[in-house]
Amino acid sequence: MSSLPTEFERTEIGEIQIAPEVIEVIAGLATIEVDGIAGMSGGFAGGIAELLGRKNLSKGVKVEVGQREAAVDVSVIVEYGTRLPEVAGAVQRNVKRSIEMMTGLSVVEVNVHVHDVQFRASEARIEEPEPGTRVK
Repeated sequence: MSSLPTEFERTEIGEIQIAPEVIEVIAGLATIEVDGIAGMSGGFAGGIAELLGRKNLSKGVKVEVGQREAAVDVSVIVEYGTRLPEVAGAVQRNVKRSIEMMTGLSVVEVNVHVHDVQFRASEARIEEPEPGTRVK
């Protein structure tokens, strides 16, 4: 997808273009800043990239960029015990503010898709009995 320069991105010495991938990275970083977000859900391709040791900062983010507006979809994993509507609302506000502040584009839509819930590491530990013993 190519980015189109808007009228305010034309200067007397040239054009300023922002690639959609840059907006995806901004949205991804703004999302993981929110308390209650355990991570991004990037599907199969994102999981393969992580296994290969590459950090994908736009994982779980899709954007549509026009000349003056952008629409964003983020797929997230939330921490167990958080209020989903509050976390999703905070993500929407933070993504919108970050993109508008950094790019000058107007964000018309931020859709938050909750794909999973993750337990905190301390809550997820369950004591397993030693092999061969049935009682403590």
